[in-house]
Amino acid sequence: MPEPSNTAPITDANPTVADMEARVARFANLQPTTDYVDAHIPGCERTTYRVLGTPPAAPLAAEGFHLNLVHCEPGKSAPLHNHLTQEVFVALSGSWEVFWGPGGLRSLRLERWDAVSIPPGVSRGFRNVGQEAAWLMGMASGHDPGQINWPEPVRAAARAAGVELP
Repeated sequence: MPEPSNTAPITDANPTVADMEARVARFANLQPTTDYVDAHIPGCERTTYRVLGTPPAAPLAAEGFHLNLVHCEPGKSAPLHNHLTQEVFVALSGSWEVFWGPGGLRSLRLERWDAVSIPPGVSRGFRNVGQEAAWLMGMASGHDPGQINWPEPVRAAARAAGVELP
């Protein structure tokens, strides 16, 4: 009996252009999401576009991973938070600081095209440390990476700003 192959088989699959067009997320058609409630905390203002994930929240379905594009002004950030999943950040433009740990006291800088992978269970955040508005790509693994939690100092800042975190 032949052993199973670890190589993808060559097939006759040949989707039409229309089939493939249905699998394209055109940036011009993306709508910013409004459900990142922590983006209402002062200093954390940012615009996030979902690209891959679970429709209808994301225009393209993807199994087991999610991709967002984040845009923010200099000095703005995503506050320290935690996921049950791995998260990867890629600096598309500008300079970004990625910080992590219980108090967010450890950090590193990402320049354009640099990427970092944050393991599940490690609190993380990011900040635009450049001089101009910039773009960051975030990818999270798992079927539901939205089960986000924030440490008490972030929750206190949210309460002080009248923002209710789940």
